[in-house]
Amino acid sequence: MNDRPLLRHLSWIVLLKLVLLTVLWWVFFRPVQVPVHPDTAAAHIAPGPAPAADPTAPQGVRP
Repeated sequence: MNDRPLLRHLSWIVLLKLVLLTVLWWVFFRPVQVPVHPDTAAAHIAPGPAPAADPTAPQGVRP
């Protein structure tokens, strides 16, 4: 069996898809920039301590 033409054909298709995806990303997503404040990012990465449990609440009940 000679699979060379099939391999060449599939390689061109994959290459074309990668080029098209890159162009789409470059046109639509590259120019979009979301401003991120360092304090906000830090709060999402390392949130503050969890609130203390209510000592008067029955066992197994969560607030």
